[in-house]
Amino acid sequence: MAKWDYDGPILEIENLSISFFTRLREIPAVMDFSCTVQPGEAMGLVGESGCGKSTVALGVMQDLGVNGRIVGGSIRFKGRDLNTMSADELRGIRGSEIAMIYQEPMASLNPAMKIGQQLMEVPMIHEGISEKDARARALEVVTDVKLPDPARILNSYPHQLSGGQQQRIVIAMALMSKPSLLILDEPTTALDVTVEAAVVELVKELGKKYGTSMLFISHNLGLVLETCDRLCVMYSGEAVETGSIEDVFDKMQHPYTQALFRSIPLPGADKTSRPLVAIPGNFPLPHERPPGCNFGPRCDYFEAGRCDAGDIRMAEVPGDDRHATRCLKFREIDWDAPPVVETGAAKAEVGDVVLRMEDLRKYYEVSPNALFGGGSKKVVKANETLSFEARESETLAIVGESGCGKSTFAKVLMGLETATAGKILIDNREIQDTRIQDRDTKTVSEVQMVFQNPFDTLNPSMTVGRQIIRALEIFNVGSSDEDREARMLELLDLVKLPRSFADRMPRQLSGGQKQRVGIARAFAGDARIVVADEPVSALDVSVQAAVTDLLMEIQRRNKTTLLFISHDLSIVRYLSDRVMVMYLGHVVELGTTDQVFSPPYHPYTEALLSAVPIADTSIQKTHIVLEGDIPSAMNPPPGCPFQTRCRWKSKVPGGFCETEVPSVRHLGDGHQIKCHLSDAELGAMEPVIKIAAE
Repeated sequence: MAKWDYDGPILEIENLSISFFTRLREIPAVMDFSCTVQPGEAMGLVGESGCGKSTVALGVMQDLGVNGRIVGGSIRFKGRDLNTMSADELRGIRGSEIAMIYQEPMASLNPAMKIGQQLMEVPMIHEGISEKDARARALEVVTDVKLPDPARILNSYPHQLSGGQQQRIVIAMALMSKPSLLILDEPTTALDVTVEAAVVELVKELGKKYGTSMLFISHNLGLVLETCDRLCVMYSGEAVETGSIEDVFDKMQHPYTQALFRSIPLPGADKTSRPLVAIPGNFPLPHERPPGCNFGPRCDYFEAGRCDAGDIRMAEVPGDDRHATRCLKFREIDWDAPPVVETGAAKAEVGDVVLRMEDLRKYYEVSPNALFGGGSKKVVKANETLSFEARESETLAIVGESGCGKSTFAKVLMGLETATAGKILIDNREIQDTRIQDRDTKTVSEVQMVFQNPFDTLNPSMTVGRQIIRALEIFNVGSSDEDREARMLELLDLVKLPRSFADRMPRQLSGGQKQRVGIARAFAGDARIVVADEPVSALDVSVQAAVTDLLMEIQRRNKTTLLFISHDLSIVRYLSDRVMVMYLGHVVELGTTDQVFSPPYHPYTEALLSAVPIADTSIQKTHIVLEGDIPSAMNPPPGCPFQTRCRWKSKVPGGFCETEVPSVRHLGDGHQIKCHLSDAELGAMEPVIKIAAE
């Protein structure tokens, strides 16, 4: 089908309503939604899970499945209403005029087909071009998405590529027919922060090169700031605020937008003096929406009899560029008033050393594989000479990309694995060689873990109360069933869940509530050390703040040592007292949060800080994009583990970076860096994150 020229808006969505129909009822997923995307413009769609972002995208693609139906409004693409097009006309547009990139790259790739064939199919089907021309275009687009050795990539299968490379291939596939509109549905959620930075940079460059308009769906306001010109904030199926990035970020006119910004850890937030403000209450289910304003029950400015009296329409904000809000009171609210927050709790006094690691190593032996051609045994060096201490009431953050060894060391600490060499001491008791089944109850209850995904850690066939009581039984807490029942209810109080939740099944809980149950279970035996492995990354922004503050409050009360594993440096800066940066099994930097977040940095820490998207228009960042992927722990580079991606390598004379592993340098006050750079070079480093002068 030939592409048609059109000089108006690429996409116009007007008063769109989409419902899903079940046997019991109609469930409205999107109501009265409008937005316009101009040629070459990038529009961000922001909101929590379940707010209808992806439903809007599927509506544009006319791919709502058998239960979904557009029940009102229109979607015009280049002036033509998609709702009235035939199946044949839509087939001609999808993939060629409108392309979509999904969250999980492997879901879009055929595991049994080589990358080259999958890319060539797109223009051959949509434009009928020859195989030779299609291959030439595939080579061009793979080069555009900055993949090394494009000819080899075209000849590879998807499983032979890393996650970041797979996502680049999916972007390349979407661009094969040079579409007018590209829809990106959380395209970087599954990627490391450094890979995410490179992919975002790539999307922006390609948008400019091809003149593609974009609809960028995300829950990350920092990412939207870096990629989009305009944004639309959604809440419970409705657009609540829309406008240019500058207008919405700096002059927000809806209470929900304001609440979102107050619940994310921007520079300046501090867990004791300037704590985050969690949004009260829970997100309403589609069939339980309140009358009037959907955000009413959670809003600080709610006025009964007015905000709940009837449907609220979008209203133009005078003086701004196409800035609109769905709030009756936006002219009356003092948007510059500081938030009313409880004064932060006093900072917990850090006590004695509870946990010590000395030169911990964890190697895995990989057997030669007869099926794929034998070969000698290989060794995966997951952890290499890890040394650190953690004290009572301290939060030590462990940061780094996937594959750096964060979770491996956590497994050794928990007793799920044993150490290859080195020591782990809890109160001078060595535990590195004792598996969890051989540990005494005291040690097991003292070291507990909160996992990343709350859905996978609860037994779906057991009530919440029973799951907590089961943990109390294992830890020998309480002398009778009545004691344990009472303790279980106290634990629900501790994690701020209603006591009635004891009788609920996990499926009746939201993600944030499930994570709270996981935390209650971890603290059932009065844990002294809690390993929190990405405990909030699967949760919505507004829930993250509540769960984070909960962990802090319990830590203050119980004097717990918290090992916080994360790749999100914004939350690390907010939460942690000290930070340990890991790369390919090595500790490359260790120090207090202030030391690690200000120069001198290890070159890898510098790149990590540069990669973090920050939702603040006054922030200026040094732009550092790491080339290449993290090397394999089975075949690490010689010399410094980071030398293959380091932008400072040329500053070190004599080629030491490529031949010698650097020794640990102590910079004073407990700050250490593993790097060959001279003191003068380290001392001359500039801050990566600066607040722009007003």
